[in-house]
Amino acid sequence: MISPADLLHPTPAGLYCPPGDFYIDPVRAVDRAVITHGHADHARAGHGSVLATPETIAIMASRYGEDFTGTRQPLKYNDDISHRGVQISFAPAGHVLGSAQVVVQHQGLTIVCTGDYKRREDPTCPPFEIVPCHVFISEATFGLPVFQHPHTRDEIAKLLVSVERNPDRAHLVGAYSLGKAQRIIALLRLMGYDAPIYIHGAMQKLCDLYKEFGVELGELKPATIREKGRAGGDKQDFAGKIVVCPPSAMNDKWSQRFPSPVACFASGWMRVRQRAKQRGVELPLIISDHADWEELTTTIREVNPEELWVTHGREEALVRWAELEGLRAKPLSLVGYEDENE
Repeated sequence: MISPADLLHPTPAGLYCPPGDFYIDPVRAVDRAVITHGHADHARAGHGSVLATPETIAIMASRYGEDFTGTRQPLKYNDDISHRGVQISFAPAGHVLGSAQVVVQHQGLTIVCTGDYKRREDPTCPPFEIVPCHVFISEATFGLPVFQHPHTRDEIAKLLVSVERNPDRAHLVGAYSLGKAQRIIALLRLMGYDAPIYIHGAMQKLCDLYKEFGVELGELKPATIREKGRAGGDKQDFAGKIVVCPPSAMNDKWSQRFPSPVACFASGWMRVRQRAKQRGVELPLIISDHADWEELTTTIREVNPEELWVTHGREEALVRWAELEGLRAKPLSLVGYEDENE
């Protein structure tokens, strides 16, 4: 059997597979890239060729333009290809639309690279699947025991209660444009909220793309205030309404156009009160597209690999936990990955 380090190892450009001559989520332009999902810290333009799920390829084309790569190769979940004797397949990661774990097999060895993942309810993408492997590469964004996310529907219920109690105020929900925004909208629909939801213009293309892939989001309207020379609704028309926008818009003049706005922010980091206070968030919603500590440790136990590699996040704590569990573990210390989607 080939050694794990000979099949995959970290380089300045990202995780590299020498036998297959490809990179997983490279942080710089390379000849051959395998992409786990469409967030910008994992999916970059300029590669010679890209292998990804059809959804991720569509997301990259939407964000970067049709010429984001020289050649593209879509691969559906649980299909596989062989490249230079290395077998590659994708399994759902449950992170965002099209997100995938990369399963790499060669000479009797299986390594699974999760990319980003979660185990919680998300109507917009297939749930995470357990894939048996020798080496499991896990993210650790929330890799500290303090991070225990509450039930997602309880957080959505907090939002709905606030909307009901504040009929004269608009609720501005800060959520990242890819994944988090569509998940919030879909969860609101699941919990019976059928009124129009207003979205910032920066979210329109990706919401339309989600709909093209069959994700039900209900009636969405542009969050546009009528001004001189521009169509839109009156300011008071947004009282008692939910407006979903990028986090960057929360502190922009744009947000002050709405009636007495309630600043909400959907993020796992809202567990840290100081972060909510620093952002001026009135209604923090602890909703994350990353696994919390319990999800991380439960997943590792269920996968039961021979070895754990930990990347981008609180690596040392999860490595130490694994060692106490009797599992060989090491941090990969990859750079260039940010908490874009939190």
